Amino acid sequence: MQISEFQRLMRDLYSENDKRRGPAATTLWLVEEVGELAESIRRDDRENLREELADCFAWIGALANLYDIDLEEVFCEKYPDSCPTCGMKPCICTD
Repeated sequence: MQISEFQRLMRDLYSENDKRRGPAATTLWLVEEVGELAESIRRDDRENLREELADCFAWIGALANLYDIDLEEVFCEKYPDSCPTCGMKPCICTD
């Protein structure tokens, strides 16, 4: 699945709920999922980690859709095939 296909799926499934909820509440849901992701990492629970990564990705898609941002486009602009900070591939940044 391409990123654009994922984003279209999220729009088809959840756009009405996302619009009703709005950006601020959607961001809070994303933050909650990031907390659950951190807890999965802390517990070293690989199965739950997979689920939480998917949830975080879905909420990012929801936010992008609310703001009419093409994730694939902005990702390719930001990460054009090298590190946006040092410009190298692989990255040679120290932090």
